[in-house]
Amino acid sequence: MNEFTCPGLPASWVNGWLAATGATVLSQELHLRWTTSGTPCAVLCAPDGDPVSLLANSWPSREQLESMPIKRTWPDVEAMPRKVPVDAFAQRVAAVRGEPLAWTLSSTATDLHVDEKGNVAHAPFDPPVPRGYVMHDRLLRIHFEPSAERLRQTLLGIGERIESNGLGFDIARMGSAADKASKWVDPVVETLAFFGLALLPVRGQGTDASLGRNVRPSTIQRGWVRKNERRDRPRFVWPAWSDPLDSPAIDALLDVWKANKRASWPSVGIHAAWQSVSFEAKSTSDTTRGYGSERM
Repeated sequence: MNEFTCPGLPASWVNGWLAATGATVLSQELHLRWTTSGTPCAVLCAPDGDPVSLLANSWPSREQLESMPIKRTWPDVEAMPRKVPVDAFAQRVAAVRGEPLAWTLSSTATDLHVDEKGNVAHAPFDPPVPRGYVMHDRLLRIHFEPSAERLRQTLLGIGERIESNGLGFDIARMGSAADKASKWVDPVVETLAFFGLALLPVRGQGTDASLGRNVRPSTIQRGWVRKNERRDRPRFVWPAWSDPLDSPAIDALLDVWKANKRASWPSVGIHAAWQSVSFEAKSTSDTTRGYGSERM
């Protein structure tokens, strides 16, 4: 097994964890494990070949991203703006069923909860977007096709950052809360993090807020939990594991792992875990999203 250790993707960083898992989604030949000392960081593994070269060879082209099922328009069905009517979402799901990237719909929104205006619910990792942009727009704005050396720089933690909001939820993109600092992201990390969402589908309990004022939102994305259903804000929980796993194995691990049963972690190879800490908005009109972390 060939390995490449990635100090630029520590497990304690939400976007770093998503990026590392996203690498295994992009390249089915890659496996992922985490170091066990200090703050765990990602180790990309491959039975054959150089992990970084395999990732570079799997990198999505502009054409592939432009044809994603979450794009605004699709032939013969309604457009999908940021506020997506439930009928438009249902049409799009039916139209793209069987597409390789159909998960981009189920990992960003769900029609299993509909708001009071008849729109589908978005995932926490599909946050509000200014000026009517959608997640697909964000992804296209940061896209480029990096060389293996550029990927290597990001994985080592020395990749060049660009002025951008990225996917819109990386706490590290923001400067001091005391000023209006510009936002900076590494586009390689952001792109990989998007593909990490493939393992985090969105669900709901079939609630429809348009039917009554007392209907509570039931949207939940995989990995997001509440200690108390009525009072607590949802938090994202995620683990680090010791064995090299490919994306189907990571998918299975996330099913069997119980964050609240720490004594059972070693039995499934987990040696550390974190929970998200949300950015505190400055006002009710502040749509800024960002997720830091604390070790569990």
